[in-house]
Amino acid sequence: MVVCGDDGLAHRLAAELRVVYREQVTLVVPPSERVARQPVVGRARTSGLLDRFSAVVNRNAGSGDAQVADSSDGSGTRGGRSGPPERVMQAAEADEDVLAEAGVERAAALALVYDDDETNIRAALTARRLNPRLRIVLRLYNRRLGQHIEELLDQASALAVGDGDTSGTGARGRYGFDALTTVLSDADTAAPALAATAVAGTSKVVRADGLMLRAVERQPGQRGRGAGLCTLALLSTTTSDPAGDEGSEGSGARGPQLLPDEREAAAAEGRGSVVLETVSYAGPALPPGRRVLPLEAVQSLFSRRLRWSFAGLVACVVALAVAQVVITDEHPLHATYVTLLDLFAINEPALDGSPGEQVLQLLSGLMGLLLLPVLLAAVLEALGTFRSNTALRRPPRGLSGHVVLLGLGKIGTRVLTQLRELHIPVVCVEADPEARGTAVARRLRVPVILGDVTQEGVLEAAKIHRAHALLALTSEDTTNLEAALYARSLRPDLRAVLRLYDDDFATAVYRTLRAAHPQALTRSRSVSHLAAPAFAGAMMGRQILGAIPVERRVLLFAAVEVEGHPQLEGRTVGEAFHAGSWRVLALDTTDPAERTADLSAPRGPDASGGPSGLVWDLPPTYVLRRQDRVVLAATRRGLAEFLGRRPGAGGGHG
Repeated sequence: MVVCGDDGLAHRLAAELRVVYREQVTLVVPPSERVARQPVVGRARTSGLLDRFSAVVNRNAGSGDAQVADSSDGSGTRGGRSGPPERVMQAAEADEDVLAEAGVERAAALALVYDDDETNIRAALTARRLNPRLRIVLRLYNRRLGQHIEELLDQASALAVGDGDTSGTGARGRYGFDALTTVLSDADTAAPALAATAVAGTSKVVRADGLMLRAVERQPGQRGRGAGLCTLALLSTTTSDPAGDEGSEGSGARGPQLLPDEREAAAAEGRGSVVLETVSYAGPALPPGRRVLPLEAVQSLFSRRLRWSFAGLVACVVALAVAQVVITDEHPLHATYVTLLDLFAINEPALDGSPGEQVLQLLSGLMGLLLLPVLLAAVLEALGTFRSNTALRRPPRGLSGHVVLLGLGKIGTRVLTQLRELHIPVVCVEADPEARGTAVARRLRVPVILGDVTQEGVLEAAKIHRAHALLALTSEDTTNLEAALYARSLRPDLRAVLRLYDDDFATAVYRTLRAAHPQALTRSRSVSHLAAPAFAGAMMGRQILGAIPVERRVLLFAAVEVEGHPQLEGRTVGEAFHAGSWRVLALDTTDPAERTADLSAPRGPDASGGPSGLVWDLPPTYVLRRQDRVVLAATRRGLAEFLGRRPGAGGGHG
């Protein structure tokens, strides 16, 4: 395996491949002066100090940071097993010479996780030319461009391998999950977990075919309450954290049991369980979009005071027209016409008229003078309304129960879209008016506060004192921490989720905030930690939908084609279940010709409200056919065993 990158995701991905899948990895990073500081987990694994680090985390069970505690599933990191050695190369860019020296011609898979899309695309085109059979995983933020690049690279592989056969027999990647090219985004991978943390207080979430699923931990007395999709795990016999984030493994304690069968689950007394459920939001929801009526459009265009001014002027004109009819005994239409002429000062003076007509003409002229500033105010207000509609919205006056989102970069934009799809009210705070997420917020009509979150008054403008949760997702750890501390000073029980890169810093922040505010929910999340398992699974040749941590272990969710897997094909759902390793959760009933290549991708605005094609309540007697596609839950070791990639396969379809 070859991994090329310039930030923490490359180091985490390399460690994931070595420790979990026990693959030989070549890591290509920029020269030392340009390399981002390697995360603690990666440094510990490469230097053999992970056992010491895990001991520190275990000793502080219940008070450590979640991404540190969940960094390992316990398979391959304890007992001195740290995986094969890692080869590290330093190069400013992954050009043809560097890729050749890294052994791309003989590699099974290549991951290009540079922060720049153009750099990844250039390296992918070069690597495909060097090795048409190479499995390539790209990190791209642009979804539309990623789809085109994926099709282009798979077509090039099909032409080179299958002698022009593009029917899917040479390189099946364009049409199935044995794709030789997979485009992923760390922002898309981490966004569901970050959104679920703010909404439901947990990052144990996975997205599949438009559904957002979460793992709910139930205490022994709560087992059996409520309907769950399935039981994923049994918790440790003793836990030091009531939230179930970490369990102790002291003397006489039993660790977590992943994917138990029905007999084991029924016999486990006094142990909590992890049940898969759909994510729900209990707070106030945004009103659904509806057609704006003409009267409502006028009300939104002009203020209430201006509308009352117009109504008063109209009443005065009607009164003057009635008086004109009474005094002159003219037809009402003619009297109204004369009144309007006097109002606009285009009628002749009533020098020869009666005193009543002269008084009415003077009053009409006076009303005309009053009408002029009202018309000018209407024009100015309409222009201001149009400008405000094209500009960023401000938070409504009575808003409460919303989520305050800090930062509209790559991660913040994806999380904003995720929250808006769930109809959750959001108020964004961004210092840069040209940030990539401001246009998305304007399109979604989401209120945005422009300003530095560390300055006084910015969070108050976002109504943080009435918010449901705070999501600090800027790229600066200190900014996120300062915002969380200031928000807690305004509201001590506020739910806070921080995006922190450094593991040591995240652990210290989590423990301190939890000790200072025991009644409030605090979570610190690392995007690279949330995304690394998905990238590693894609390098192994299957589309990983997500990962759910269970104490110090991890469950992966993958969409798998039944064809070519003797563990599934021709077997019933019950027979295909391998306790402790993998389990079939759902069946994709969508027609094979209409299936999407990525079940974890957003379904789009037109399909977001449509029914899901996944069936979760499969009977154990259902026989899996070769044309079926299923959602599989597996441990990381179980998934590696299920894939069964042979060493030296040369990047085929292991």
